[in-house]
Amino acid sequence: MVTRRSFLSATGLLALGSAAMVLPACSGARGAESGASAASSSSASSVAEAASSTASSELSSASASAAVSGSAESAAASASAAAAANALVLYYSRAGENYGVGVIEEGNTSIVAKMIAQKTGADIFQIEPAEAYPEGYDECCDVALAEQNEGARPAFAQDFDISGYQTIYLGYPIWWGDLPMCVYTFLEAHDWAGKEIHPFCTHGGSGLSGTEGSIQSTCAGATVLEGLSIAGTTAQNSRDEAQAAVDAWLG
Repeated sequence: MVTRRSFLSATGLLALGSAAMVLPACSGARGAESGASAASSSSASSVAEAASSTASSELSSASASAAVSGSAESAAASASAAAAANALVLYYSRAGENYGVGVIEEGNTSIVAKMIAQKTGADIFQIEPAEAYPEGYDECCDVALAEQNEGARPAFAQDFDISGYQTIYLGYPIWWGDLPMCVYTFLEAHDWAGKEIHPFCTHGGSGLSGTEGSIQSTCAGATVLEGLSIAGTTAQNSRDEAQAAVDAWLG
């Protein structure tokens, strides 16, 4: 079967043969053309090989660069994961009736604590007193003041092993210008040597109220860093503003 391609090839060969017969004197010129064609083919082949080598070199460089970049990103991700695994958000918070926000289902400090845990990837644990504080604001204030005056250390309901954590985000509400006494109970029950403590609090207008110094005195061997204070009304009613404060504090 003769295809269009084979027919054209055959026709070309016949035409070439015919030309050779009619113009034998051209054989020398044709030979020169053949040599030039071979040289041209050889030159083109060299150019192609050089281009291929350059492309291969560029591809290898790009692959190496991507590998380095990927390794750097992987190392950064691993470091971030390691830091998160070594951090803990530890806090006390109280729901019920609170200053400036009325009766709430989730405590102001709890809201901020969860923002910090979400941002850092840290573990989280809430300190719970064995005997809950009163739901009413005035009643709670009375109990808190009595505990403070007595230097009481009310028991906590459940302990938590902090020994494996290097970074601690410590949260609490400000009661009578200080930490709730149940938080002191927990702090005094653990070894803080070598740990970094980042205090954060919610308040009704007092800010941190000097509690960083109280924490430093209580947690021997720890390094207490600059704290964060957020008004309870902001934590409860202006979540975006509270989140922005958390983000700025964490950097």
